[in-house]
Amino acid sequence: MNELVNVNERRPFWAPFSDFDDLFEGFFSPRRVSRNVEGALVPAIDVTEGDNEYKIKAEIPGVKKEDLHVSVQDGMLTINAESRYEDEEKKEGRVIRQERRYGKFVRSMRLGKDVDSSNVKAEYKDGILELTLPKVEEVKPKKISIDIS
Repeated sequence: MNELVNVNERRPFWAPFSDFDDLFEGFFSPRRVSRNVEGALVPAIDVTEGDNEYKIKAEIPGVKKEDLHVSVQDGMLTINAESRYEDEEKKEGRVIRQERRYGKFVRSMRLGKDVDSSNVKAEYKDGILELTLPKVEEVKPKKISIDIS
């Protein structure tokens, strides 16, 4: 999994202050979720490694479980989700500020050869998707003693 590559994390060419913003770790950008080139939201993730597995935690706020899909195909893990705009009737007042994002979430990453992709487990609670990716059993070389006569 050391080869974990994010194929959707490309910066748009029109983001003139992105390097400056990176210097201040997103201080000038209030959102915690960025957009990829196609316009889909890219959820923030944490990846940790244990002795027998990798864990990926992805922030996917405002998404119902039935609107969340995780798949592995040809060594590529893909998370697809969609949060829908809450169509509320406003009786009084007007919207002053709206920072919550609605739309499609997509995140893809290549898995390493040491991941057992057929046994990936997923749990979704409180806007956090937690994936458990078990490692494959390593083939350990056997030592065979040969008697010398």
